[in-house]
Amino acid sequence: MSISKGFTEADVPDQSGKTFIVTGANAGVGFEIARVLATRRARVLLGCRDQAKGEDAIARIRKITPASELAWLPLDLSDLESVRAAVEIAGKEPRLDGLINNAGVMNPPLMRTKQGFELQFGVNHLGVFALTSLLLPKLAETPGARVVVTSSVAHLKAKIEWDDLNADKSYQKNDRYGASKLANALFFFELDRRLRAAKSPVTAIGVHPGIAATSLGRHMGLAQLAGPIVGLVLNSADKGAWPALLAATGNAAPGGWKRSSYVGKSLVHHGCLTRIWPHLG
Repeated sequence: MSISKGFTEADVPDQSGKTFIVTGANAGVGFEIARVLATRRARVLLGCRDQAKGEDAIARIRKITPASELAWLPLDLSDLESVRAAVEIAGKEPRLDGLINNAGVMNPPLMRTKQGFELQFGVNHLGVFALTSLLLPKLAETPGARVVVTSSVAHLKAKIEWDDLNADKSYQKNDRYGASKLANALFFFELDRRLRAAKSPVTAIGVHPGIAATSLGRHMGLAQLAGPIVGLVLNSADKGAWPALLAATGNAAPGGWKRSSYVGKSLVHHGCLTRIWPHLG
């Protein structure tokens, strides 16, 4: 689901009584998602690593909507222990209506997560998989709850190196980013299928924010050299938030992905939708 024609933040309905987790909510698209949900009276847990940045984001939102219900959720997707701790905290909420998986890293030099995984695959996918899987029982307690997964058109020509998922043999940062977003796409399609088969009250939806001018691309040379120009042609962060907001709150948001061609038929034919799961168990 890319930006839906005619949909803006003004179309987000009242969310009184609902609770959402937004990862990467301290900046960029994640901040804008949290801001809009707060203005619609939702309770929002801002998932991010740095407490100071999380509290600063809360303060900025409260300048706009002083009565908003906001809380910092300590969450480092590069550390699976942190993910489990965040799930324990979120599990104490009376209800959970939506998990918006927005946080990610893009094109860094070769780095590892705390558990030793290649950083982009570890944060963008393994962390998302773990957080979502562990929160599903909580989400299932609330009829109509939704899981939103952010993918990217970067996956369209991507290839997952099944025999070198951890980049022990080679590392090309652009290729690894695309592979991590392809894994996202495979994950939410298979998750949606499994939820439907189980007649779960939870819906999984994949979104693409467009190419947004945010700090996500800070490791990309083009963005650093041509920032002012890039800002003219990319989506602003607030517009980049619209697809996730539609997916999380829209009355007609479908499960899976709006464009059936988003994940190639060859991937489905060769069983990649299910193959990704054993690597993440």
